[in-house]
Amino acid sequence: MSDREALWSPSPERAASSNMAAFARSAAGFDGLEIGAGDYARLHAWSIAEPRALWSAIWDFCGVVAPERGTEVVDVPSRMPGARWFEGARLNFAENLLRFRDERRALVEWNEDGRVRELSYAGLAREVARVQAGLRAVGVGVGDRVVGYLPNRSEAVIAMLATASLGAVWSSCSPDFGIQGVLDRFGQIAPKVLFAADSTLYAGKPRPYGDKVARVVDELRARADGQLAAVVLCGDPSVVPAAKGLEVTTFDAFGDRDATEPAFEHLPFDHPLYVMYSSGTTGLPKCMVHGAGGTLLQHAKELVLHTGLTRDDTIFYFTTCGWMMWNWLVSSLFTGATLVLYDGSPMAPDALGLWRLAEAEGVTVFGTSAKYLALLEKSGAKPGASCDLSRLRTILSTGSPLAPEGFDFVYRDVAPDVQLASIAGGTDIVSCFALGNPLEPVYRGQLQGPGLGMQVQVFGPDGRPLPVGEKGELVCSLAFPSMPVCFWDDPNGTRYHESYFARFPTVWCHGDWVERTEEGGIVFHGRSDTTLNPGGVRIGSAEVTRPVDDLDAVTECAVVGQDVDGDVRIVLFVVLPQGQMLDDGLRDTIRTTVRERTSPHHVPRVICQVPDLPRTLSGKISEAAIARTVNGQPVDNADALANPKVLEHFANRPELAV
Repeated sequence: MSDREALWSPSPERAASSNMAAFARSAAGFDGLEIGAGDYARLHAWSIAEPRALWSAIWDFCGVVAPERGTEVVDVPSRMPGARWFEGARLNFAENLLRFRDERRALVEWNEDGRVRELSYAGLAREVARVQAGLRAVGVGVGDRVVGYLPNRSEAVIAMLATASLGAVWSSCSPDFGIQGVLDRFGQIAPKVLFAADSTLYAGKPRPYGDKVARVVDELRARADGQLAAVVLCGDPSVVPAAKGLEVTTFDAFGDRDATEPAFEHLPFDHPLYVMYSSGTTGLPKCMVHGAGGTLLQHAKELVLHTGLTRDDTIFYFTTCGWMMWNWLVSSLFTGATLVLYDGSPMAPDALGLWRLAEAEGVTVFGTSAKYLALLEKSGAKPGASCDLSRLRTILSTGSPLAPEGFDFVYRDVAPDVQLASIAGGTDIVSCFALGNPLEPVYRGQLQGPGLGMQVQVFGPDGRPLPVGEKGELVCSLAFPSMPVCFWDDPNGTRYHESYFARFPTVWCHGDWVERTEEGGIVFHGRSDTTLNPGGVRIGSAEVTRPVDDLDAVTECAVVGQDVDGDVRIVLFVVLPQGQMLDDGLRDTIRTTVRERTSPHHVPRVICQVPDLPRTLSGKISEAAIARTVNGQPVDNADALANPKVLEHFANRPELAV
């Protein structure tokens, strides 16, 4: 099939009945009463031309709960950074996610052994009220920080909502983060309460975390600005010794069982809600502060309009509490849908485990990573033939670019009539620049297009927009509400400005290497800060790794540039199935495949076998850490990696001698 031929298109009935079409029909000032399939470009153009009308219409259509809306949507939408949104508005994030109070399922919790727990919307509100009372009792109030060192369980959702209800600020890491990685994050923001788990189940084996939690608590209390007043354990509280001025209790015992209705602090639109973190591989992680109103409004747009969630949906996303997709998933409560939480290995007890979950719960929106889909294909699993996925409407993929072959796999072996939405954005904006939408076809290897209100462009080195088909920097040249409110401990905004606006002043530069397509879609070629430049030809890392990842003989790979004699040579590192060794035959196969699928410029000069690849704590391969090691530069903050010792396999290799 040609890449220019649609893999899937919405029926006219499906497009016309979508939330997106209903929104277009209701949006004041948009002449789109008959909008349907093929009309998204017109709607998007209006959203860029009329940002005040757009975000006001999203507020109304999605039903944001707020006692005060303010007098102005945005003061200067072209000012980046610094645009002011909904000044005078007062709202509470948790109140919006808890606006339903019935017995319909809100949360369904699974682990590798199956379903663990269910909570209705009414039951969730009661649990939030209980934990809110516990937070109040230990002195948590507006602006205080509460952190979770937790797996993706209902306790994490409850604790976050209770925190937000009080106007306090939530931040989280998953239990697989190492001690230093946790301290590099939580240690910067001086939390008052820590929620933590003493163990999880992963790949069929229990993983105890009690010692790690105890050391994190000791370090947080020892710091000069430490304010830790309470530790709430999901599990055995004895893993944290009692200490003066520190309350230690279990999650089930925390709070007031007689509290049944949470109260909500109504605060300004940009009041801090989350602190999230950069990967931290070149220094301490940057602490990005996201506001309650901007996060809510952007997530409402993405979940209600672009994903099409309603109260009849069940959404699942394979994520951890250390990845922004957890925050995105939890915002689905705003729609009244049912959320399925999962704690465990995605390949346990076998490759079909998550699809049996989807069958059992009637999942309609299934979210995962491109890496998982690639591993699933290589496992030989065929979920569509093995599981009843008849309720499945949409598959979401993010974390890294989904290769064209990943699209083929989904439509061949998972579900032929789903909307496959590859989406991309980041922790920096706690949302997406590019999304799916229910009005447009899906094309092989492409993200369907930019989100409403996101003026996504592709810039060349001179800061000018590039034509369709040319690769360049992904930028956004119009303000949007989910930009960070600030960075933590950055009083003059210097680090914030340097992170996104130093390259092109007044334009957000995200660090992705992309191109626009004739169909209106976007193709991602990897991070621009790992762009290869052999002989002056700029190459995205994903252009090399995609063909190699498709080879059955290769489990995973990563590519970097090595500085040699004033030029760059491409070095490819491969992980092979257990017991397999890299030989000249496989090297030739790799080089031939890359040359045939791309060009001679893309062919790696050196190919090396390694046992594993370094990963950030959120699970992404760190090409930056590999590149620095290969080029003899220090990895300033190796503790930000989940497996820093693996870098030993990339240093001082004889194949890389120059």
